[in-house]
Amino acid sequence: MSFTLKDAKDVNTASLVITGLVGGWLTARETGIRPLGGVLLTAAGLWAGRSWLAKGGVPLAAGLGATYVAAFGLSHPLAKKIGAWPSVVAVTTVASGAACVLSDLKS
Repeated sequence: MSFTLKDAKDVNTASLVITGLVGGWLTARETGIRPLGGVLLTAAGLWAGRSWLAKGGVPLAAGLGATYVAAFGLSHPLAKKIGAWPSVVAVTTVASGAACVLSDLKS
């Protein structure tokens, strides 16, 4: 059995950002195993980073990677103010929107 990866320039990274942030949060919440959510968050971030690097080089990958990590980090204090679900939606909207505009729509 073999498989091939989709070309990095053809990957929709906004969808990966949504999968990583929302999926990671839901996985951690529903399983009660926070590191498992972190695995999904990390895998989706690395997969998106591969595409950002291919599409725009180090500057794009670094900028959108920092946005992704910041979204994860900011969701925690924001959750204390507005709740977990609204917080995850808010940071995911910003991070996936940035990925869409700066990476996906340009390729």
